[in-house]
This record gives sequence, structure tokens and C-alpha cells, in this order.
Amino acid sequence: MFGKVAADLLGISDIGAVITPENYNKVDSDDYVMHEDNEKIYFLIKSKSDEYCFTNQAFIHLDGTSAISKKRTLRRYPYGTHRITNVSLETAGTVDLDVEIKFSIGDSVFSIDVNKKFLEQVKDLYKALVKISEITYDNETKLGYARQSLELASSTLSHAHKGDFDIADSFDRLNKSAFAWLSDTHRQFKVKDFGSIFERYINQ
Repeated sequence: MFGKVAADLLGISDIGAVITPENYNKVDSDDYVMHEDNEKIYFLIKSKSDEYCFTNQAFIHLDGTSAISKKRTLRRYPYGTHRITNVSLETAGTVDLDVEIKFSIGDSVFSIDVNKKFLEQVKDLYKALVKISEITYDNETKLGYARQSLELASSTLSHAHKGDFDIADSFDRLNKSAFAWLSDTHRQFKVKDFGSIFERYINQ
């Protein structure tokens, strides 16, 4: 666990600090990472009360009620079911102590304050999240086209002249082929692991 002494040594306050990889095993979030399924932490921001953990498979938010309370609420947002959108980065002004990275994941909106000395690292996170957002948007669009194509094929078959061929047999074969095709398409365009993207942009 990341105790008070460790937090003080790292200068962690209500403004978040970027935790380096050698300290990932000391934070609470690490207990909830599914290492058994090859899940890996790629970026972690910690304040006195919260942890924001970005793995190859999900965003994990450990929400603390206050710096002095031990009560925590854990929320996990898998990338495969919670799309990242509206990514932005607000850099620090002359007198500001922090930078702010903002994004939505599914229906949840996050605004994370980070000490401005970690700006370069946060820029890397920003680029990774933007790229993930672009990929998931493109894939959702392609998956939508695939579904429309399937609906068109089904509609065409249903309006065909019944005397031309066995409608029931043709529909059964189309249904089986469509299920296999759509399942394969879904696997292709519903990416659940973005480890390669984090490795491309995160430099720690």
C-alpha cells in the first residue's frame, strides 16, 4: 500500500502526481489490475485521495472521499464497452501549479489536476487517449457499416420472389453465415486491448 510516508516523500497532494513504473506495485490500484489476464498498468496518476490508473484493458478510478479517510470506491471502465471521447489538455499558466487532462469514458466525465512538473508525461497520456479515441470512433463507424450491409442483405432476401428458391433454406444459410461474419467483424472492430498504443506514446 502507498502509505502516508511514501506519499509525503513523493510530494503527493490534492494535485496529482505521475507515479513511475517502479512504484506501481505500491499503489492500491495495482491490487485490482487483472494481472492473471495479462493486464498491465501503463500510466498512473495519484493524489492524496484518488488514483487514476490506465491499463492496456481499462481505466480504473479509485475514488477516495478524503485524504484522511480509508474508504474507497473502485470503478472500472473497460475500453471495449466504454469509449473514450472529448480528450483535452489544459496547460498551466504562469502562476498555475497544475495542468488538467480531461476526457469522457462512457457516460462518465473526468477532469484530473496534475502537478505541472509532470507536463511532459501528461502530454504522452494525452496523445495515447486521443489515438484510442480515434481508433474506437473509426471502428464503431466500420461496425455500423457492417450491420447496415447485413440488414440490406436480409431485407433483399425477404423481398425475393418465393418461387425462385427455398426462402426458409436460404434464410437459414444467410443467418448462419451472417452470424459468423458479424461475430468476426465484431472481434475485429471492438478492440479491448490498447497496449500497443500506450507503448507507442508513453515514455516513462
